[in-house]
Amino acid sequence: MNKAFTRENDSAEDDDPQLPPLPAGGKNYITPAGYARLRAELMGLIDQERPQVVEVVHWAASNGDRSENGDYLYGKKRLREIDRRIRFLTKRLEIAEIADPSLHHGSEQIFFGATVTYCDSQGLERTVTIMGIDEADSLKGQVSWISPIARTLLKARVGDELRLNTPAGAEEIEVLQVTYPAPGASS
Repeated sequence: MNKAFTRENDSAEDDDPQLPPLPAGGKNYITPAGYARLRAELMGLIDQERPQVVEVVHWAASNGDRSENGDYLYGKKRLREIDRRIRFLTKRLEIAEIADPSLHHGSEQIFFGATVTYCDSQGLERTVTIMGIDEADSLKGQVSWISPIARTLLKARVGDELRLNTPAGAEEIEVLQVTYPAPGASS
């Protein structure tokens, strides 16, 4: 059988990255800045990167034999990766629920978008910002709102002592400070 008529292993079901699970009945909360970043990435893929790769693949296909044409093969692979990311971002943006943390500016209670400083039982202070699943970056001290630490902190207030369940066992933590971005400031 001619290679042109064989199916590659690129079915949409197998390639789609698994969406991080949301709690039952939960929403996909995201900050306005996080939504804007995801949307900008999606638009960049659609308007810039994908057309450039399509042009390279078209040029490479016009060169003849595609079986050993690196530009064609790698271009097709990159197109599949771009299309997969476009599908992922489209799905995530469709179910996103934008929650503006600046609405709670000045509050001492912890809600989505709060930057919280807490102290653990050893006296070590840590600061985390509660963000959406798609925008949290642990290297920047950001945690997903469905993470164990965020679930423990949500609805607490400054001065509250809480019990955090960790793999090493339960740990006592105390909320020291809660801040939110100022209205009109980018988060």
